[in-house]
Amino acid sequence: MSEGFEKAKKIVGVIGGSGLYEMEGLTDVRKVRVKTPFGEPSDEYIIGSLGDTVMVFLPRHGRGHRLTPTEINYRANIYGMKKLGVEWLISVSAVGSMREDIEPGHIVIVDQFFDRTTKRASTFFGSGVVAHAGFGEPICSGLSDILYEASVKAGADVHRGGTYICIEGPLFSTKAESRIYRSWGVDVIGMTNIPEAKLAREAEICYATIALSTDYDCWHETEESVTVDMILDTLKKNVSTAKDIISEAVPMIKHPRECGCADAIRDALVTDKETIPEKTRKDLELLIGKYL
Repeated sequence: MSEGFEKAKKIVGVIGGSGLYEMEGLTDVRKVRVKTPFGEPSDEYIIGSLGDTVMVFLPRHGRGHRLTPTEINYRANIYGMKKLGVEWLISVSAVGSMREDIEPGHIVIVDQFFDRTTKRASTFFGSGVVAHAGFGEPICSGLSDILYEASVKAGADVHRGGTYICIEGPLFSTKAESRIYRSWGVDVIGMTNIPEAKLAREAEICYATIALSTDYDCWHETEESVTVDMILDTLKKNVSTAKDIISEAVPMIKHPRECGCADAIRDALVTDKETIPEKTRKDLELLIGKYL
């Protein structure tokens, strides 16, 4: 870590689409490539300062949007954030609305997830070490509260709480699937926040989501079915709102942390420490070294 990182009281990460790192007021901007035991992250991390806070940005799909939701190396992305000292991670995500009152252009600060993915590595553990972290409340409530308050200050049309169902993609839902998901009581649908949120918990990083509603999926009878053009058009309009929310939120984040995210793995390890293979121990030193 650089000297600037060591002196920083707060290091806040943002994972989202391109453009977010161009926030007004961001200074000393630079790019850093991070090596991880889990392969290459989606791209270089963009680092800058916002007041007394170090900000670490990562384009989730890579520059030019090269990676499908399934191809994203979520483990490398979150490990890289941890390696750079990030303690708070804000996910900015485009979603489809599953409720009439969540209109395109609205913001949802979700508080629950429903996982429908099937093809993604969703844990740092395995290879000789087992841990079962609690995930009943998958969002850091403290960070979520801050994002809601910041959304109100930014003048966004914001909804507090909601369930995000994460599908594999990259195809959008069929109408039958969309109607079934609605019957389950979910609020928004997306393709990227799982396993991102799970890995953030294992890395003991506070995680919360700014979900940007771009469409009504395909369930709505009086609206057009979702298209890429529709999503991108609404998303461009929402990027400035997301930047405003982040700018409002960062000063409200208090250091040091007082939530349970900071020691989520403390009682989760069940493997006898003496039996952990040396390579696994080395790979996970950043995550569990303080407990071994």
